[in-house]
Amino acid sequence: MHLEDLTGRHVAVWGTGREAIAAAEAIAPYGPARMIAVQDRTTFLATGWDGRLAEIAPLYEGEAAHDQLRSIDVIVRSPIIGQTHPWIVEHRARGGVVTGGTALWMADHATRTVGVTGSKGKSTTTTLIHQMLAAVGRQATLGGNIGVAALALPESERYVLELSVYQCADLEDSPRVVALTSLFQEHLDWSGSESGYYRDKLNVAMHGAEVVVYNGQDERLAAELHQLGAGLELPLVAGNRPDSFHVAEHPDGRRWIFLAGEPLFPRDLFAPVGRHNEGNLCVALAAVQGEGVDCLTHRDDLARAVGEYAPLTYRMTELPDPSGLTFVDDSLSTIPQSAMYAIEAYADRPLTVIVGGSLDRAVDYTPLRDYLEQRKITATLIGLPDNGDVILDLLRDLPGITTLSTGDLVHAVRLSREVTPAGGVVLLSPAAPSYGRYDNWEHKSRVFREAIQFTAA
Repeated sequence: MHLEDLTGRHVAVWGTGREAIAAAEAIAPYGPARMIAVQDRTTFLATGWDGRLAEIAPLYEGEAAHDQLRSIDVIVRSPIIGQTHPWIVEHRARGGVVTGGTALWMADHATRTVGVTGSKGKSTTTTLIHQMLAAVGRQATLGGNIGVAALALPESERYVLELSVYQCADLEDSPRVVALTSLFQEHLDWSGSESGYYRDKLNVAMHGAEVVVYNGQDERLAAELHQLGAGLELPLVAGNRPDSFHVAEHPDGRRWIFLAGEPLFPRDLFAPVGRHNEGNLCVALAAVQGEGVDCLTHRDDLARAVGEYAPLTYRMTELPDPSGLTFVDDSLSTIPQSAMYAIEAYADRPLTVIVGGSLDRAVDYTPLRDYLEQRKITATLIGLPDNGDVILDLLRDLPGITTLSTGDLVHAVRLSREVTPAGGVVLLSPAAPSYGRYDNWEHKSRVFREAIQFTAA
């Protein structure tokens, strides 16, 4: 479905976040007979829906939204709206169309796009592909699940998009090059089942992709890809295998990235550690090759790009610990909304959250309370000076929430080791600025990481 196919149709944009805003603004010029925005419930991570947005697509919420959907032809859903949502099921049963902003965009841009997805590793791989293409003189625009929503992207010669399962599920046109990093059970509530999740995720490759690059070391990914693609003659290219891009011992005694038998550059140029990140790098290189780049000829350019790769160090950076706990550095979280996003990412595991920073009486922490209450989050929250107690005072009576106060970050980390169950997550997401007791969020991050090491003994 193209944007122009919505001309004269009755359309509902479901959601009020960045994807929904981009969809409403992109659809409006094509003249739908009627366009509305709907929300099944109030969300505390949503953007205000007013001004021009309210004019082109009036917002309906709750049962009023449900009633309005009965006269709608096409629902353009935001990523969080799942396959199993009763309203989606009802709409499809009436013969209605369900699509997403990324699907509408891809219909017109697939031939110029590298699409990257996977249960994990997609952000790293997407960024690597973007940087390596730039290094060989092939500028591309980065977007999708990372950064700018597809329908808000500027016109470009080529694109590199990170795609979530939510965005993959609605695609009717595959990117020209598809890169798949990993596959395991995730988002089962959204897709309805394990098999449904695999189907939705791998749908990205099922509609005319010219090159499908996948992690050859991921047995589940390989098996599901071959099963779902049976009869489609998918143009599969396995990465992270000895006959393609892989990591192996070099005669110099170090581990290198190879293309089959040809060495490209040392593994230690790539800062992220772990075998999974080696797999991401190999998949990224295979995708760049799929874009027509001679990786042997350009090995020096690619090595430079890989060496310059710099992940966001202070934004939801996982720091595994010998204890089995996962510490997460989200020092960049300086407002309650960013802490809510971080909590959402780890809400399915035993969770301890360290909050608090500079005291600013103008900050309203009610949205954080509302979010925790509505989502029925279970977690221990540890409050740091100067405003940790202010935050905790607002949350103490919530079911599932345990609150503890402490005087400094080192003690907070020590305390978190005592109260967090095995396999759990300790998340530093302050929801407040770091200045006052710390120079900035980088200083706070450094103290956090030092405290993890100090308390490990």
